[in-house]
Amino acid sequence: MSEYAEPGTGKRLRGVLRSSAGWDVNHATAQGLLVDVPVENASAAGAVAVAAPGGTVVTAVPTFGAQLALGFVGGLILNLMPCVFPVLGIKILGFVNQAGSNRRKVVMHGLAFTAGVVTSFWALAALLAVLRSGGGQLGWGFQLQSPVFVFSMAVLLLVFALSLSGVFEFGLSATGMGTGLQTRGGVTGSFFTGLLATIVATPCAAPFLAPALGAALTLPPLPSFLLFTAIALGLAAPYLLLSIFPDAVKLLPRPGAWMETFKQVMAFPLYATVGGLVWVLAGQVQDQALLLVIFGLTVVALAVWFYGRYATPGAPSRRIRTGIIGGLLLLVAGIALGWPRPAVPTDIVWEPWSTERVAELRKEGRPIYVDFTARWCFTCQTNKKLVFSSDEVKRVFRDKNIATLRADWTNQDPRITEELARWGRAMVPFNLVYLPGHDTPQILPELLTSDIVLKAVRGGKQ
Repeated sequence: MSEYAEPGTGKRLRGVLRSSAGWDVNHATAQGLLVDVPVENASAAGAVAVAAPGGTVVTAVPTFGAQLALGFVGGLILNLMPCVFPVLGIKILGFVNQAGSNRRKVVMHGLAFTAGVVTSFWALAALLAVLRSGGGQLGWGFQLQSPVFVFSMAVLLLVFALSLSGVFEFGLSATGMGTGLQTRGGVTGSFFTGLLATIVATPCAAPFLAPALGAALTLPPLPSFLLFTAIALGLAAPYLLLSIFPDAVKLLPRPGAWMETFKQVMAFPLYATVGGLVWVLAGQVQDQALLLVIFGLTVVALAVWFYGRYATPGAPSRRIRTGIIGGLLLLVAGIALGWPRPAVPTDIVWEPWSTERVAELRKEGRPIYVDFTARWCFTCQTNKKLVFSSDEVKRVFRDKNIATLRADWTNQDPRITEELARWGRAMVPFNLVYLPGHDTPQILPELLTSDIVLKAVRGGKQ
């Protein structure tokens, strides 16, 4: 067993010791023990390790029954998480609307919701099993590692939030998964509400959920499915109980004007979730791509507003058609604009600007390009997109060994402010080209093109 000892020392053995009969730990049965013990005389591969005095058992691996219990409790806790609470509120409104229905109908809605939750968790478990069989290293929320998925969720939740805010309404709308679809589609609406609850739950790893999910990612397929089922039942339990015990539903407030206020208040956690998803995207895409994501979401909001403005219930059919067609066109445009794109590699490496670095490079006789910029400067971002991603510009900069310096004025920097004032400027963008043999740099216009930059670095006058 010496090959399992700590690398470079051969002095310790670490791992999980499992037994089909289980281990008695503190009068409880555990399937495995996490061990970390010193090893003596571990000279031959495969030799039996002898624990030296002082070897300790660090912790016990929970039994499968305990893991199921943790999964169920974690599913319950998910109902209190910010990314699930809005859906919970929508569903409660649905129960309030159903309070006057017969008990069988209410129970059917609860069972359909539970079926939706369980189905989506089974689908997730199946996907994990398939990907894991291919050798992928996955964890809970792995789908959030995909910028496309994160952006799609941001679009979906933004539409939901705008619907809750009253920007638009239609029968099979965003809130239709919680109210409109449930009302018009019967138990189908409750089933899709269960699917939605699972989708928005994935970013929330509740405290008791982490051990259960960690086990689910290592268990064989059948136990893993059972564990995901326990999590799903925990998430659906409050809704199922409300449907089975209609008296509890009747304890909820009576329908009234408060429902509209409550519905609109529920939009704000969704807006916060959209903001959180954009924050996730900020770590996955380049700055320019993130800006397009924000613009894309803005166009999506415009699409929703346009639809709500023209396709109002009871409006003439021509006006409704205008709302539908215009809304769809804007929606497609917004999604296309914000769709995450793979990072474009750049051959231009920017150094931080300083007057000392400029002086040093000029002594070396190298041409220098200085870009004074800021994240909040949209013209600066446009210049980066149009000019510095050009293959011709990158080739010329490389061939001429041009040093590229960037003065980032996103935050206040007295050195940059002083340098701008030195050239009679008080704002960015501002670009300078220093060429060997010239005493003063060439000042470029604010809005750049590839031709302007290439002409400047080749020694031409603007």
